[in-house]
Amino acid sequence: MAKRDFYEILGVDKGASKDEIKKAYRKIAIKYHPDKNPDNKEAEEMFKEAAEAYEVLSNDEKRQRYDRFGHQGVGGAGGYGGGGGMNMDDIFSQFGDIFGGGGGSPFDSFFGGGGGGRGRRTRKGTNLRIKLKLTLQEIANGVEKKIKVNRLIVDPETKFTNCSTCNGTGQVRKVMNTMLGQMMSTSTCPTCGGTGQTVDSRAPGTDSSGMKRQEEVISIKIPAGVSEGMQLSMSGKGNEVAGGIPGDLLIVVEETADDTLKRDGNNVIFDLHVSFLDAALGTDVEVPTINGKVRIKIDAGTQSGKILRLRGKGIKDIEGYGTGDQLIHVNVWTPKTLSKEEKATLETLRGSKNFEPNPGKGDKSFFENMKEFFGA
Repeated sequence: MAKRDFYEILGVDKGASKDEIKKAYRKIAIKYHPDKNPDNKEAEEMFKEAAEAYEVLSNDEKRQRYDRFGHQGVGGAGGYGGGGGMNMDDIFSQFGDIFGGGGGSPFDSFFGGGGGGRGRRTRKGTNLRIKLKLTLQEIANGVEKKIKVNRLIVDPETKFTNCSTCNGTGQVRKVMNTMLGQMMSTSTCPTCGGTGQTVDSRAPGTDSSGMKRQEEVISIKIPAGVSEGMQLSMSGKGNEVAGGIPGDLLIVVEETADDTLKRDGNNVIFDLHVSFLDAALGTDVEVPTINGKVRIKIDAGTQSGKILRLRGKGIKDIEGYGTGDQLIHVNVWTPKTLSKEEKATLETLRGSKNFEPNPGKGDKSFFENMKEFFGA
């Protein structure tokens, strides 16, 4: 099922300000909040969908990638990110300020302040960022890569116990006497940081939080059509945190320069050099493409600067809008050195009428060719 447009989900236009986006999200989140819609799966999915839209559109960098590349640019393909991968702890830990509290429910006052156990602050581990080099062929066709990631994990031998300061709630309450009477305030527990747990015992080689570094091999599916600088993410594959949820793995794409083919958007460019004899008489030549070599025909009388098109031999659009072409720029090669015999042969043709430059109206300039093929 195709994902809905994030702006459509929040009911705002593409030029909406951050404040407008925040207000729109808060309105939808309160409407579909699970505390207000118990055991309503449809409302829960709407709640998650709105949270995912807000997570992207409230972040300048992610919003820019989304506006340019759509869902693919922010992890909408190959299992990266996505509202379906967000759980309630993710949402309340990241967007608690939207509801006016530290991750709790806006309906706590109606449900005894418990919020279904969400009063406890959920921490999230830090994200990991890696750079992944891809060849032109891998970018054009998509690829699955296995990479080694060194990430922090909670050691299995680490034992936790409920925090004695907050009795496992993650929060401490303080009663204050004011002129209006007694008032109670709630804050994050300073001992456990809101997790409700402290380390009881840990294995040698772990830090004070019972964490250790571990190398892990992760398989990453890269969709066809990614580009230099595009960032994909894998939810939960970053650093873990004791008593919380793991961060994300962020994959930044780097394009490896190809020796013969150059990328221009979804098109691929190849410079073909032919002799002026082949250009004059016509010939068949073999040219490289992303997926192997093909033979093409050079018509007799081909001029230098002519651009030939191989349709569908370029790069698949990441948004699914077709595939680019391969453009072949023909360069007629003029020899720099000649033997006496070659010079003598060419001298006999110097005065020939057919060797005099005589461009016709159908012979386009290089600039005109570029305008035609690149839609300038």
